[in-house]
Amino acid sequence: MIRLLPLLACFIVSIAIGQTTQEAAVKQTIDTFFEGFHKGDTILMKSVLADKVLLQTAFKNREGKDQLVQDDIAKMLTTIGTRPDDQKWEEKLLDYHIKVDGNMANAWTPYKFWFNGSFSHCGVNSFQLFHDNGTWKIIYLIDTRRREGCQE
Repeated sequence: MIRLLPLLACFIVSIAIGQTTQEAAVKQTIDTFFEGFHKGDTILMKSVLADKVLLQTAFKNREGKDQLVQDDIAKMLTTIGTRPDDQKWEEKLLDYHIKVDGNMANAWTPYKFWFNGSFSHCGVNSFQLFHDNGTWKIIYLIDTRRREGCQE
C-alpha cells in the first residue's frame, strides 16, 4: 500500500497538469481571437475559428423582451476588418472560467466594452471550442449585452 501512494500521487499530478495545460491552450485561443479583434486583424481571428462558427447574441430589446439573434460570422469579420481607423473598440475580459473534457471546451468570459474610450456595455461571452487535430478552434460564440448592472 505504501508503495502505491507515490504512484497514485504522480498519477493525480499528471492529470491536474494536463488539465491546466489544456485550459491554458483554450485561454490562449480566446486571447488570440481578441488580439485580432482589437487590431482589426481578421486573418489572426480566423486562425482560431473553425470553418463553420455559430454566432449569437442574447439581449433584451427596447420593449424589455428577451431576444436571441443569430449573426453571420463572415459579416462580423468584414465589419471588424473594415472599421475606420478612428474607431477604437476595446473589450476587456474580466475573468476566464474554462472547463475541458477531452476534445471539447467551454469558456465563460465576463467582459466590459468601450467604444472610442467611452463605456458602451457589459455582458458575458460563452465560447464552445473543439480540439481539432492539435489546436483549439472556436465553434460557437454567444454573448449577452446590457447597459444596466455594469460596474465601470
